[in-house]
Amino acid sequence: MNVKEFFGGIILLIIIIGLIMRAKFTKIPSWSIMSLAASITILFGLVPIYNVSNIIDWNVILFLISMFSIISIAETSGLLDYLAAYLVSSFKSRILLLYLLALFFGLLSSIMVNDAVAIVGTSLSVIIAKSLELPFEPLIILVAFSITIGSVMTPLGNPQNMLIATETNINAPLLTFLKYLAIPTIINLFLTTYFIIKYYKIKELKKEFFMGVPQEYIKNKRDAYISLIAIIIIIISLLVNDFLELYKLPHVTSIGLIPFTIAAFIYIFVSDPRQTLSKVNWGTIIFFITMFIATQGIWNSGILYEPLHLLLPHYMRGVNNILRISASSLIFSQLISNVPFTNLFIVYMNNLGYTYANVISWITLAMATTIAGNLTILGAASNIIIIDNLESKYGITITYKDFMKIGIPITLINLIVYIVYIILIF
Repeated sequence: MNVKEFFGGIILLIIIIGLIMRAKFTKIPSWSIMSLAASITILFGLVPIYNVSNIIDWNVILFLISMFSIISIAETSGLLDYLAAYLVSSFKSRILLLYLLALFFGLLSSIMVNDAVAIVGTSLSVIIAKSLELPFEPLIILVAFSITIGSVMTPLGNPQNMLIATETNINAPLLTFLKYLAIPTIINLFLTTYFIIKYYKIKELKKEFFMGVPQEYIKNKRDAYISLIAIIIIIISLLVNDFLELYKLPHVTSIGLIPFTIAAFIYIFVSDPRQTLSKVNWGTIIFFITMFIATQGIWNSGILYEPLHLLLPHYMRGVNNILRISASSLIFSQLISNVPFTNLFIVYMNNLGYTYANVISWITLAMATTIAGNLTILGAASNIIIIDNLESKYGITITYKDFMKIGIPITLINLIVYIVYIILIF
C-alpha cells in the first residue's frame, strides 16, 4: 500500500465509521462527516486545491436547490397535506389505502427528489397512521420504501439518477429511464405494499377515515398553485427536451438547469421568498458539495480499485454485466451510501470503456444503487432523514435491526423484478 492509498483508506474509514456511528450519535449530521472527509482530502493533497471547483458537479447542486425550493413551497402552502388528506378521506378500505399511499409517495418521489419527499413524508405518515388506526412503524416503513422505489424511474427522483443522467450523457434521459424502469417500479410498489401488509399482519378495516377537511390544509392558495404549475412545467420541459434530443434538434444538455431556471423564475412570485430558501435542506446541499470532493480524493488514491475490480473486472455486456453492476451497487452502497458510490462508480465504469451508448449498464446502476437504499437505514440518505425527523419531532425511532429484517426480503424482491424486466426488454 502506497501513501496515496493509505490516505484514501483513512478518508474512506472516516465516511464509513462516521455514518455508522451517526446511528448512535444522532446530533452529528451526515453532512458534517462528509465535510470532514472533504477537508482531509484537500489537506492530504488527494485533490489539488486549484481543482476543487471543477470537481463539484454544479448541475446536480443547482438541481437539488431548485427541487428543494419547489417542494418547500408545496409543503408550506399545504398542497401536499391537502393531497394526502383528500386521498385518505376518499376511500373506506384500509388495505386499498395502503396500496394507494405507496403509489402516491412513489409517484411523488419520482417527480420531486426523494430526500425532499422524505422530509414531508415523515410527518404525513405519522398523521395517516393515526387516521388508519395503525402503529406508526408499518406506515413509516411503507413510506420509506415507496419513496426509494418510486424515485428509481426518473432522473428527477434522486441525486444518483441525476448524476447518471448528466455524467454519462445518455440520450433522452427522462424517456430512457421511464422506458426501462417505470413498469417494474409500479409492480414493485404493489409487491412491497403486499409484503408489508403480510409482514405486519395488517387486517382490513372498512370505515370512513378522517384526516380533517382537505381544503383546510391549504394555507396559501397562490403558493399551492405556483408549486403545482412549476412541477408540471418542469416535467413537460424535460419531456420536450428529450424529444428535441432524439430528433437531433438544439436542446439543453445540462438538464439540472431546467428545474433551476423554473425555480429561479418563481421565487419573486411566492408569498415569502425568504421562507422558501430557509426551508431548503442546506445540510444536504453541503453533503453533496463535499461528497464530490471526498469521493474524487478516494478515487485518486486508488484504494478502491482492487475491490471494484473483483466485482467488475472489465467492460462487459449481457446478463453477467447486469448482475455484477447490481451486486457492486448493493454492497458498496451499504458502506459509503448510494450517492457517493455512484459518483465513484461512474468514473470507474468510464475508465473500463463504458460510454453513453451502454444504456442498460447505466440504467442498471441507477436501479441498483437506489434499491440498495431499501436494505439498511445507511443505504440511502432519505432513510436517515426519515429517522432523524422521527426522533427529533416525535421521540420515536425504527432500529437498524428492525429496518434490516424487513429490508432484506424487500430488496431481494425489488431486485429480482427489476433485473428480470431489464433482461427481458433488453
